[in-house]
Amino acid sequence: MTSQINTDTTPDSPNRFFIGSHELTAPALESALYIVSTPIGNLGDITVRALQTLAAADMIACEDTRITGVLLNRYGIRVPMLSYHEHNAERQRPKLLNTLNEGKAVALVSDAGTPLISDPGYRLVQDILEAEKKIFPIPGASAVLAALVGAGLATDTFLFAGFLPQKKGARSQRLSDLRTVPATLIFYESARRLKASLADMAQTLGSERQAVVGRELTKRFETFERGTLQGLADRFLEAPKGEIVVVVAPPAEEPVEAGDIDAMLLAALETGSVSSAAGSVAKLSGQNRRELYKRAMELKEKSQNGAPGED
Repeated sequence: MTSQINTDTTPDSPNRFFIGSHELTAPALESALYIVSTPIGNLGDITVRALQTLAAADMIACEDTRITGVLLNRYGIRVPMLSYHEHNAERQRPKLLNTLNEGKAVALVSDAGTPLISDPGYRLVQDILEAEKKIFPIPGASAVLAALVGAGLATDTFLFAGFLPQKKGARSQRLSDLRTVPATLIFYESARRLKASLADMAQTLGSERQAVVGRELTKRFETFERGTLQGLADRFLEAPKGEIVVVVAPPAEEPVEAGDIDAMLLAALETGSVSSAAGSVAKLSGQNRRELYKRAMELKEKSQNGAPGED
């Protein structure tokens, strides 16, 4: 049975929403801008707090009322919607400010995921702050984090780089700027440009660098394609369907030269014991502590004989 979008925005049951067959009432909201994360694909990926906020808002500002309407209809929410996107923002922003000035609550959503990520919504936030109005983030789904945790690459440090430039020269320069960043890199990319972007990534970031292409995250045909950047570039010769997130592993650490290790050990020996020198250099270089201890002992003995650091 095909569900129909409810276009009647008259709130005949104020602050009401449904989860399955259960009707719930959302608590009233104080006047503020609520930045509400919505599902990136699977409509079940929404928090109860997000539903309460959407149901209790006086107005919902959204990119496309048809897309947001599907979500609202799924949960039985009837709240007036206002189209708000980068092409009409200058015209619509005063309406949102006026709504807040009337003491009402406004919810801001994007078509999918967390608003303001790779979109110009931050300008609205700046205006709201300048008007000394409150802002509350309502966290939830994010394609960035979904791709990162599903990729199987390092998660301790990561950089979200958004969309790469469309033109090859600018794209290559941007990738060059990111080449040595010691973090997992996350990009959004269109299916149409994926082939070219992967080829440029392989050329600039390194053909053997590990990467993952996440497609249609949380949806029925979700896939994670893993491999080297060159291997993925060869695999995606045809544009795939769906939304794309590319996750690239951090750059490989450059091997530390033996001379550099000796210099680090000698410097550490000036202020500490052999054991502490080996321990500190092990942390900095990633080298084996036991081997560093042996080398530190050799360097200390040679230093005492007047020939520091020589073989």
